[in-house]
Amino acid sequence: MQWTPYLCPQAEAAMEQCASVEREVDKVLQKFLAYGQHCEQSLEELLHHVGQLRAELASAATLSLVMSQCCQKIKDTVQKLASDHKDIHSSVSRVGKAIDRNFDSEICGVVSDAVWDSREKQQQILQMAIVEHLYQQGMLSVAEELCQESTLNVDLDFKQPFLELNRILEALHEQDLGPALEWAISHRQRLLELNSSLEFKLHRLHFIRLLAGGPEKQLEALSYARHFQPFARLHQREIQVMMGSLVYLRLGLEKSPYCHLLDSSHWAEICETFTRDACSLLGLSVESPLSVSFASGCVALPVLMNIKAVIEQRQCTGVWSHKDELPIEIELGMKCWYHSVFACPILRQQTSDSNPPIKLICGHVISRDALNKLINGGKLKCPYCPMEQNPADGKRIIF
Repeated sequence: MQWTPYLCPQAEAAMEQCASVEREVDKVLQKFLAYGQHCEQSLEELLHHVGQLRAELASAATLSLVMSQCCQKIKDTVQKLASDHKDIHSSVSRVGKAIDRNFDSEICGVVSDAVWDSREKQQQILQMAIVEHLYQQGMLSVAEELCQESTLNVDLDFKQPFLELNRILEALHEQDLGPALEWAISHRQRLLELNSSLEFKLHRLHFIRLLAGGPEKQLEALSYARHFQPFARLHQREIQVMMGSLVYLRLGLEKSPYCHLLDSSHWAEICETFTRDACSLLGLSVESPLSVSFASGCVALPVLMNIKAVIEQRQCTGVWSHKDELPIEIELGMKCWYHSVFACPILRQQTSDSNPPIKLICGHVISRDALNKLINGGKLKCPYCPMEQNPADGKRIIF
């Protein structure tokens, strides 16, 4: 099951840095391979030369001349191999320089260990994120191997949705609509509640496949059209187009005004639609938490590193506790907007479970900490309007 994660420009830059290092590593591996082949060839030539030397010694009158030539041959070969080996050292050193040039060694120091309850907890969270990413990408065997080697216990209930979605997506990639249609029909009511058009698109694609079969499939296509009846109100125009295409079936749809129906992009579209709607129905994210975290980290990391440097320079490390907060607001883009947040207009802080937003009688919203600080003599005066009220009348709200 291949879900292509969205990569922000910063993430793409990070991937390019990784590719730069990988290219240097490939160069080293190629040189090692060439060096090994050269060594093997040189040794074979020496063995062949020694064999010739043995024959010459049996009949040669000048033994010293033959031995001198042999020693010179061995010496030249050894010097050539040593010179080639030095070139490999140079290539290996370039790999280290590429790593230093493309990656900052102080990245791990941006967030302190206090963020995690323990190192074991940190490792477990990371392993779980990797396993979920592997399941989501359809790399089931790799995920199972990681679970075994890390002794990570993953419940079958956790794996089952990924296994089912992977099975259906693999069938769609093979242009087999059966499993997807069966799944959509069994979840019809819940899909309708999500205003999903998945089932209609699957029936439409099956109808188009029948049209592609030519005049021989015309009766079967007409018979299958009855599946469009429940969708006639919402998809009337699309159904009319498909019915109109039947007129050109004998002449060939490829050269008709309906040739767009045969576009292969419909298969990629149905895979995306199924992934999105199925994930929404099953409570799964379309992108794995690991890929989202990676993309977000690529955006936030440079900013956090600059902030950390400023904090250390000004010796005010207590400003950022690292726990459940960031020192500044970092814009990650619309792709990373998953839920609403509220920042108190009085304290300029983002609300949390321990400091939730409170709605006053007058309708204005502030944080609980701000409310407590504004209480004077058991009364609260709204900072935005002159209404006085009882602090206990404030209601917690959830966005």
